[in-house]
Amino acid sequence: MSKYENAMKLMEELCGNGKEEVIALATISLSPNDAGSPRPAVRMVSAYYENGIFYVSTDAKKNKMLQIEKNNEVSVAGLGWYTFQGRAENLGWVKDEKNAEIRAKFKKIFNWFDEVGDEDNPNSIVLRITLTEGVIIDNEEKYGEKQYEINFINKTVK
Repeated sequence: MSKYENAMKLMEELCGNGKEEVIALATISLSPNDAGSPRPAVRMVSAYYENGIFYVSTDAKKNKMLQIEKNNEVSVAGLGWYTFQGRAENLGWVKDEKNAEIRAKFKKIFNWFDEVGDEDNPNSIVLRITLTEGVIIDNEEKYGEKQYEINFINKTVK
């Protein structure tokens, strides 16, 4: 297997396998710091991971979504020893026909979704975070490497 294939296998083990993954999602705040510079805003969200993408159920009116509308570059991190950059996109209402497969996965993976997913609210949306690059650590060195610097776009690893 190539380093990239090993890294993807590790990603699936740590983040995927049809389970809920709590990640820190960082965006750029709409309000600058005292010096007028942009500042980060971070929050914990529930997500599921599949093929280089995290999916999040959220409300389109939340601050994170307002921030993403202005700048869709985001960072994510998890307790599984990874940090990634990516691009976030509002896929629209969770009950939209085009989101049927994702909605079904939300219902299966997030045991809280039926109770608090607020599906009938048109502002209840799917947030897709497509990873572009980042680092994942394999403390057990299962696949021969301790650290993988992944480029998801070019499908390469350093």
